[in-house]
This record gives sequence, structure tokens and C-alpha cells, in this order.
Amino acid sequence: MATLPPHFVNGRSMVPPFPEGMETLVVGMGCFWGAEQRFWETPGVWTTAVGYAGGQTPDPGYREVCSGATGHAEAVLVVFDPEVLRLEAALGVFWNNHDPTQGMRQGNDVGSQYRSCVFVADAAQRVAAEMTRDALSPLLADAGFGPITTQISERGPFHYAEEYHQQYLAKNPAGYCGLGDTGVTCPTGVLG
Repeated sequence: MATLPPHFVNGRSMVPPFPEGMETLVVGMGCFWGAEQRFWETPGVWTTAVGYAGGQTPDPGYREVCSGATGHAEAVLVVFDPEVLRLEAALGVFWNNHDPTQGMRQGNDVGSQYRSCVFVADAAQRVAAEMTRDALSPLLADAGFGPITTQISERGPFHYAEEYHQQYLAKNPAGYCGLGDTGVTCPTGVLG
């Protein structure tokens, strides 16, 4: 998918190489249309793209992923400037904009492709994902939610989704967005 056009909202490249100093985060939090929008609206995010991650099928397509047979989740690639947006804050956008307690679904979107997941690039990302999860967990329990079901695993290949999915809600402002949050905010400062 290296032939993807520039980002529809900011005009930047969605494919590497990215500018020096940028970091990447890959997360799944339900339908990737709304999830991507939450990130491209976040100060410090340089670019975003939607795709598929966490499964075993090479070169998956949307229909194949929706069948549940690939093991992939709908995911967002977030490229951010850590001088402006710390990793902990980027993870806060993730935790605060979906319900990480729903297992293989988000709201009305049901299936393994809608699971909550963080695909970590290195040990520092794993520690950050686990620490922010562990800080949020008791707050969710106090608010009456069940345990966090978010998958935190090593990042494998990120497969770019078809062009029409990229920045979908900017191209289709009245498009579907099934994202919902819990109303519980992930605490900041847990990484020191």
C-alpha cells in the first residue's frame, strides 16, 4: 500500500519513512474510522492511517477481516512527535475514547476485529501500556465496569486498509462512528 495518497486531513504521508524523531503507536479500539479521527485531532500527532494488525493472514482485506477468520483487528497507526505528545498521553487518547472492558466488541460492533488492543513496538511501550492499564483498571471497577480485556502484545506487520477507509469520517462527515467511552479518564503521571 506504499502508493496511498497523502493524508486527506493534513496532507502528510501515511507511509514510512516518517520524519526523524517521530514515534509510532498501533492500537485497536473498535471501528477504525472513529478511532483514527480521535488521533488525527490530537495535538502532536503527525499523521494517522487505518489498517489491520494482530492476525495471521498476510495482506488481509476488509471483507476478509470482517469474516473473523484472519485474527486481525481494525487498527490505527499513529505517528506522533514525543516532544509534543508523550507516549502516556497518546495511550490516554486510546483508553479514554473506547470501552476496554467489552471483549470482542465495541458497542454495536461485534467480532474479534473490534477488540481493544495495543500492539507494542518495544519494551518501553509495553511498560507504558501495562502501567496505564493498571492505573485505569481500579477506576473502571469503581464505576461498575468489568475487568479490562485489552490485548497488549508485540507488534507484527501493520497492513494498510483500502484507500476508501483512510480518514473516512473526514471524507464522509455523516458517516457511522460507533465509538463510545466509559466516562472514566485514565490518570496521567503514572509513568513518572
